[in-house]
Amino acid sequence: MQKIDVKAAVEACFPQYKSDLAKLVAFDSKNAPAAQNAPFGEGVLKTLEAALGIAKGFGFDTTIDPDGYYGYAQVGEGEEMLGVLGHLDVVPADNAEDWDTSPFEMTEKDGMLYGRGVIDDKGPMLASLYALKILLDNGAKLNKRIRFIFCTDEESLWRGVKKYIEKEEHPTYGFTPDADFPLLYAEKGLVEYNLIANDETVIDFKGGTAYNAVADKASVPYCDEIAKTMDKLGYKFDKVDNRLVAKGKAAHAMVPEEGINAISHLAEALAKTGETGTMLRFLAEKANDHFGVNIFGDVSDDVSGKLKFNVGLVDFKPGVQTVGIDIRFPVTYEKEKVDKALEEAGKEYGIKVEQFDYLRSLYLDVNTPLVKTLMQAYQEVTGDMKSEPISTGGATFARSMDNIIAFGALMPGALCTEHQANECASIADMKKAMEVYTRAFELLAT
Repeated sequence: MQKIDVKAAVEACFPQYKSDLAKLVAFDSKNAPAAQNAPFGEGVLKTLEAALGIAKGFGFDTTIDPDGYYGYAQVGEGEEMLGVLGHLDVVPADNAEDWDTSPFEMTEKDGMLYGRGVIDDKGPMLASLYALKILLDNGAKLNKRIRFIFCTDEESLWRGVKKYIEKEEHPTYGFTPDADFPLLYAEKGLVEYNLIANDETVIDFKGGTAYNAVADKASVPYCDEIAKTMDKLGYKFDKVDNRLVAKGKAAHAMVPEEGINAISHLAEALAKTGETGTMLRFLAEKANDHFGVNIFGDVSDDVSGKLKFNVGLVDFKPGVQTVGIDIRFPVTYEKEKVDKALEEAGKEYGIKVEQFDYLRSLYLDVNTPLVKTLMQAYQEVTGDMKSEPISTGGATFARSMDNIIAFGALMPGALCTEHQANECASIADMKKAMEVYTRAFELLAT
């Protein structure tokens, strides 16, 4: 293989990278009603087909699941397989009025790329694909197969990757470009629940877009008394179509303290104005902080930190009130303790607790060869010898299979905008990430 000027190669291919990323961003690939061969909606399927089309254009062999759950692109030969796992679905961007640009029209401005999916996870997955193309275009000979696994349901129930695991060969080892550099060695356990109450008389209360996002809006029928209470509490709201819409700030459920939960603010105001109901009392009295202290106590460990608690969804109707919550618990804490504490708290209010989703925690030894090699690639390219492997509350595909680790693409200190309006990626950082991935493939597979 000839010596590669990787930085120059990245610069040369980046215009085409942007063009291909714009194609992927243009599809609204949120979870949607199923269609033929599209279990999560036509937007997701079209994105999957487009990504595989890009890989096929690079000369990779491509396969799509006949039921539309996943696809993969592969190159190389050998018994060992290096897997690169990523996802093409996105969290909803239905609040287009909060965006400065169209969420599904990639926009370049002030050294940034804007659009839903540019950093989570369309942009990083495409960057890793381009990184391997740089090596191959410069004569690299692979000593194993490399398979890019494109999944379709990461932002919800991971049904795409579960179907892949059920039906296909598992990688020998690999990484997912769906987190932070330098890499993640510990991921908290994740469990999501539906809480259900059955009061016959309640206020019409709705809010949130996903379990794993801090709710930036929640609403009830407009009432002067509620508006005055919101003002008194210092909480922001608007009057829209005769509804009072509480305004918060979206954030990922792994860091709910970085957001402002509109559901929690409005629940507090409703309780103070005399609105009643078991679920409303639970929200106001128990589910009212980012760490779930009133339910679980002070739960933390030295490896992964505090338990995180997020009220992501609320839907009150006469006869049935539903709340969706997301909990990230420390890697050394037992999931059974989370279940028991929540059930006991719910029982006090007559609330039924139903598990919606669960992902095991992940904890890897930082001295394994895979971790050390990926750290080497990162350090050689960036010169950053200070950043250490990371413990996180995020849930990446790394925990879906053995010997997979989350590796980039967000650089240390970079603006974190996934799951938010105006999601963006730094052009300079994405170019650097592409260099890191190129070096990683060189070390792992040539």
